[in-house]
Amino acid sequence: MHDAHHIEQAKASTVRPGAITLVRHGEPALSRRVKLDWRGYVEWWKKYDEAGLLEGQTPPALLHDYARDARYIYSSTLRRSIETAQAICGDRAFTSLPELIEAPLPPPHLPSFIKLTPNSYSWGFWARVCWWYLNIHGDTEGREPAKIRARKMAQFLYEKASEGGDVLVLAHGFFNLMISIELKKMGYIKTLEQGFKYWGCRRYELRKKP
Repeated sequence: MHDAHHIEQAKASTVRPGAITLVRHGEPALSRRVKLDWRGYVEWWKKYDEAGLLEGQTPPALLHDYARDARYIYSSTLRRSIETAQAICGDRAFTSLPELIEAPLPPPHLPSFIKLTPNSYSWGFWARVCWWYLNIHGDTEGREPAKIRARKMAQFLYEKASEGGDVLVLAHGFFNLMISIELKKMGYIKTLEQGFKYWGCRRYELRKKP
């Protein structure tokens, strides 16, 4: 029995961790063609978190392939993430985790006459810069707690991948990036990069030992 235990341990140690793929959700059913002051942007973001996906979208075939091959599939608990998982996975089961929700985007309190669109290069840009570089977060999650959350999620995904299968995450653009940073620290290399576009993904595989 003692020898058998060591044999099983040796087998486990030779299992190569699977790939980890981080996917941004599809396009939500909420228009960005509006101009808002900072208070209006706060309300818009609440609606964004409640919104599902815009109808008529077709996920890229590559994502269906990743879902088919994945051992574990996760979404966040936000509606746009769950509907993205449903669109990609079909009847395949997946698990929704609150730890995968997007990092917050609280806007700086600029004068009310300044009105910008909710696009990533307008309010989204200024909100992210102030949150990331100045740690302006109001009553939302701060930068450092979000970094800790990303680190824990990266470790969780690594542990699942270490069981010998691929892991697919269907979540959010910036928090996916934060997880990516942690995966790189753990020795993962990026094998696919599609940026922050809707349905876009980043795929990581563990660097081979020399």
